[in-house]
Amino acid sequence: MSAIFQPVVQFLKREDGPTAVEYAVMLALIIVVCIAAVTTIGKNANSTFSTVSKNIGPTTT
Repeated sequence: MSAIFQPVVQFLKREDGPTAVEYAVMLALIIVVCIAAVTTIGKNANSTFSTVSKNIGPTTT
């Protein structure tokens, strides 16, 4: 019976698993921040282009 639990105990004692989880959490946070930044920049750019478009307007001759 201990032969079954021995690999599990060794896996829990190793530090590779928690390190990989920490890297995954950091990567997820970085992705969330990047998506938020791109969304904000996109909204600001859209607002700027809309303002410029309204000020220039279509020219009628």
